[in-house]
Amino acid sequence: MSDKATWITHEFNVHTSNANWNDVAGVYIFTGLNQANQWEPLYIGQASSLAVRLATHERWTEAARLGATHIHAKAVQKQTDRDLIEQELIQA
Repeated sequence: MSDKATWITHEFNVHTSNANWNDVAGVYIFTGLNQANQWEPLYIGQASSLAVRLATHERWTEAARLGATHIHAKAVQKQTDRDLIEQELIQA
């Protein structure tokens, strides 16, 4: 399994759910593999600190029940850029 994944035109790092997160702003996707062995997005979000947000995310348990096993994350410092990427991914 690759440690990178591309969503639309955005490259994300692939992490297990128990990863140690850096205190950086970014966009994240809770994902799992479908029957065709392709990543399936189950939840898309953003945070001003991935370390703070993902440590105890209130939607992880629900996403895991739906098949999430990994978190794809991309560091994005500017809030306006995070907003645009998150909306683009949700719409796709």
